[in-house]
Amino acid sequence: MLDWIAEQWDSFELWIVQLWFPVQIALVILVLLPACWGIAAVLDRGVDNLAGALPARRKDEQGS
Repeated sequence: MLDWIAEQWDSFELWIVQLWFPVQIALVILVLLPACWGIAAVLDRGVDNLAGALPARRKDEQGS
């Protein structure tokens, strides 16, 4: 199973490397930029939720 995944990744990587450079840049912009943006949005939302929950816990612990 892992050999098949490695072979598929190698063939994909070879395909990318053989593309014309402006096409490689376009693929990076069209694929990686939205992926990184989405990951950053999820992390930002998670940190905001965590930061919002922590002060509430501290107030509850101090008030008891």
